[in-house]
Amino acid sequence: MMRKSTNWPVTALIALGSLLILFPLYITVSIALKNPEEMARSLFALPTGLHFENFKNAIEATDFFTAFKNSAVVTAVSVLFILLTNSMVSYAIARNMNKKFFKGLYFYFISAMFIPFQIIMLPVVKETTDLNMNNIPGLIVLYVVYGLAFNVFVYVGYIRSIPYELEEAATVDGASTWGTFWRIIFPLLAPINATIGILSCLSSWNDFLLPLVLLGDQDSYTLPLVQYVFQGQFSTDFNLAFASYLLALAPMVIVYLFAQKWIINGITQGAIK
Repeated sequence: MMRKSTNWPVTALIALGSLLILFPLYITVSIALKNPEEMARSLFALPTGLHFENFKNAIEATDFFTAFKNSAVVTAVSVLFILLTNSMVSYAIARNMNKKFFKGLYFYFISAMFIPFQIIMLPVVKETTDLNMNNIPGLIVLYVVYGLAFNVFVYVGYIRSIPYELEEAATVDGASTWGTFWRIIFPLLAPINATIGILSCLSSWNDFLLPLVLLGDQDSYTLPLVQYVFQGQFSTDFNLAFASYLLALAPMVIVYLFAQKWIINGITQGAIK
């Protein structure tokens, strides 16, 4: 058998890409485990001692567990409603694209992807305040609505690839439209649900701008917002700041480690489909 030669340019690019990802992570972990004196001596050197008290102090200073609870509630509920409602809307559109109303509705939703949030930010804040929605439930509703444009675009393309004969067979067996969707179509959406679920989870957890302009009560602040509020406090103590950044980062890393099998499987099945 012929031995394959090493593709050095590709290998070099992979090594460079890995370095660009790992080096900032190393700096973050290193600073979080140092004390101010160690960081003043050398920014890049390994910590001489592991100062885990930085994490304890960061938790106390930022009221981490309250912010974590808020972020977890917002993310979990948002993802649940996004998967349930957006898939139903997309199914109705995908199976009625031959009608002008549904085709126009499809392009209406898609057009929202071209409108930056900054343009509608002030009107949204004014309207949500008037409706008493400047709180966590209001934030969840906005995440579900704002995700509709991209999710409809993805869902409709996937649903249209599902053979319509499956639904005709279900209808012949006496299934209603509602039953056909939940018993036939929704289980077949598992690959694309995995993709949209993880993207929605990441965007909801990491979002900063919408909670900043919407949430008025400090007790309802999410983790990204807490990092910003205490940034001034950490301006002279970066050790606590980076410890708090790691605490906010850790949950999504853990979620990915446990869900990577379903994520990769979903993407693979979606590509095959």
